Amino acid sequence: MLTSLFTAVSGMSANGASLSVIGDNIANQNTIGFKGSSMSFGDVLSQSLGGAGGTSQIGRGVQIMSVTPSLAQGSFQSTANGLDLAIDGDGFFMVNNGAARYYTRAGQFVLDKLGRIGNPDGLVLQGYLADTSGNITGTIGSLMVAALQSSATQSSTGSIAVNLNAASTAAAAWTYVGGTTTPPSSAQYNHSTTMTVYDSQGGAHPVNVYFAKSAANTWTAHYVYTNAAGVYQESASQNLTFNTSGALTADNEAAKAFVWGGGVADGSITFNYGTSIGEGGTGLDGTTQFNSDFTVLKLTQNGYGAGALKNIQVGQEGIITGVFTNGQSRSVGQLALGKFIAPAKLAKMGRNLYAESYDSGQPVVGAPNTSGLGKIASNSLELSNVDLANEFVKMITAQRGFEANSKMIATSDMLLQTLVNLR
Repeated sequence: MLTSLFTAVSGMSANGASLSVIGDNIANQNTIGFKGSSMSFGDVLSQSLGGAGGTSQIGRGVQIMSVTPSLAQGSFQSTANGLDLAIDGDGFFMVNNGAARYYTRAGQFVLDKLGRIGNPDGLVLQGYLADTSGNITGTIGSLMVAALQSSATQSSTGSIAVNLNAASTAAAAWTYVGGTTTPPSSAQYNHSTTMTVYDSQGGAHPVNVYFAKSAANTWTAHYVYTNAAGVYQESASQNLTFNTSGALTADNEAAKAFVWGGGVADGSITFNYGTSIGEGGTGLDGTTQFNSDFTVLKLTQNGYGAGALKNIQVGQEGIITGVFTNGQSRSVGQLALGKFIAPAKLAKMGRNLYAESYDSGQPVVGAPNTSGLGKIASNSLELSNVDLANEFVKMITAQRGFEANSKMIATSDMLLQTLVNLR
């Protein structure tokens, strides 16, 4: 009879522990990336009674078999922070505190004072590092965006598309030689425009392009620029010829030398005016000569100045792209995710962190969207997967189980009292 008391106590203890698990789930219903747990029970056999009908067994109560996390995907919540990340799949983010690596599904990341990407506790997000050219390497380390900048690129090509007015009369003979602070006189050209190009250190230089009509359907483009001393210089000129329909027949492309001075390398720029008839084109996809006003259609070149990091973006493959103030962008790293054969066996470390255990096995590490790791959703957070309604049902069940076991203790006490009162 005394064993019924201890059996009931085991039931109260197990159901009380179950209420603790349920309470933890409910408390973390708003915790980003939280995975709810469930408890499983097993009976206890300890006593056998022999009899004519065979052996009978009496249980000694209940024991807790395991507390198992549910790793089902949680819902996603959209945010305005580009470093809020969620995993649509089975992978885990990898973070490091300098001494050990941990795993998490909570993707709330921010930049710390050193420019590293980390979680609110200061653990740094791990991923594949990129070289200065934006190529993703196979080296895994702490992802950081501090002191990143886009190097300057010297201009080497330019593309110009304009319409030169066919009704223009021939300009005066071009006699300008530069070497002064005075630009050419307007009598020596018909039209002009300005293109900005860049030297080897990213310095911007305006190049004035003067179009002078020399004969019917024949024009000359003169390139005048100022050097580091503020003195006008002229690079080599370029002849443009058109047919009677106004299509470009030849633009005589050749590299033009530019001497910038001031300690930077000299430049060499080739200007293209479109695919001329002589190059196998129509002569109408760039510069033309029609009887209409001078019009600038396009001015582009391939150089740019140095730029500082302005923004970062994260794609589905986990590639972190830096956007710079000079309009350029390049990859600065790629997230690395970990996946476990037995993720339910990971060791819970608190603060949304898991650690590798013997039972979980070693992680399979790779890039997002590969090996079943899942893809990255930026501007998103994975919410807790706790089902509040289900937790309330389990809470009522555990409560009733606790009450029933307490009633069993009261009943056993009454029987013992009856036994004591026997005369």
